[in-house]
Amino acid sequence: MMRSTCSLAAALAAMFIVPGYGVVAAPATTPAPAVEWRSPDGALVRMAGLKGSVVLVDFWASWCAPCKASFPALDVLQQDYRARGVQVIAVNVDERQKDADAFLAAHPHHLLVVFDPRGESPKAFKVRGMPTSFVVDRLGDIRYSHEGYTAGIDAAYRRELDALVGEGIR
Repeated sequence: MMRSTCSLAAALAAMFIVPGYGVVAAPATTPAPAVEWRSPDGALVRMAGLKGSVVLVDFWASWCAPCKASFPALDVLQQDYRARGVQVIAVNVDERQKDADAFLAAHPHHLLVVFDPRGESPKAFKVRGMPTSFVVDRLGDIRYSHEGYTAGIDAAYRRELDALVGEGIR
């Protein structure tokens, strides 16, 4: 009886996690926090300004090994879904800009990279570890979240993005 040995927290978490993917479905739609970031050119990017688009927000850091694997995969998603109104945003949380810059120089990309060295937006999104991502619908509601990264998560992203792009504005 493996269940009897699980803690209550682990049992509750298991109800929301799809084995092997680290996918956590939001129990109900939750508005994405009203956060803002800076792009590499210093432009202000506001979460609220992205309403009308399906958005995949990924929190990452240059020192995070799974982030190094997820970054190129997220860039492919941006290229594949851009024409369908999807915006992939990679939120870097490195405290030192030079660490992020070195990583980005070594990884050419098409997705939008923004910076939050003080970690305010991960707190607002209640991020517990790196990488963590959120799939946000056109109305600005979080519909899915993912903790960690495995190769199988790419298929989950695609299913979620296809569903949200297909539903248009609710």
